Amino acid sequence: MQTVLTLPTRGPGLYEFTDQAAVFLRGQGDGLLTLFCQHTSASLTIQENADPDVIRDLNAFFERLVPDSDHPQMSFLRHRAEGPDDMPAHIKSALTQVNLSIPVQFGRMMLGTWQGIYLFEHRNAPHTRRVIAHFRED
Repeated sequence: MQTVLTLPTRGPGLYEFTDQAAVFLRGQGDGLLTLFCQHTSASLTIQENADPDVIRDLNAFFERLVPDSDHPQMSFLRHRAEGPDDMPAHIKSALTQVNLSIPVQFGRMMLGTWQGIYLFEHRNAPHTRRVIAHFRED
């Protein structure tokens, strides 16, 4: 079973979509959920969804780790055709991941108590991102 989850973003940040994945799995049994982000400037992660400071700190860390290409420390970058946030977005995506595998039991993801599934948008402008959700039953 497979579907496409469409996730709108408003710029850089983490966008939780745990509930959308749970709806996709409703009525299923045991198996494996695979999520795949179809973009090179966004990624996926499982993170804490209880304290919003975790999300704020992750955003701040990645902005500091990989600033836009117009920042002096990024002067070595060559790919600048799509704006100063594009190549840094590709770097951030390479440092994170574009696919996740989550065990499913009785149609429910086996996430920990405080875990949520996030799309990590790395571009400055709003985008509509596509995540392929594939469930394979045992």
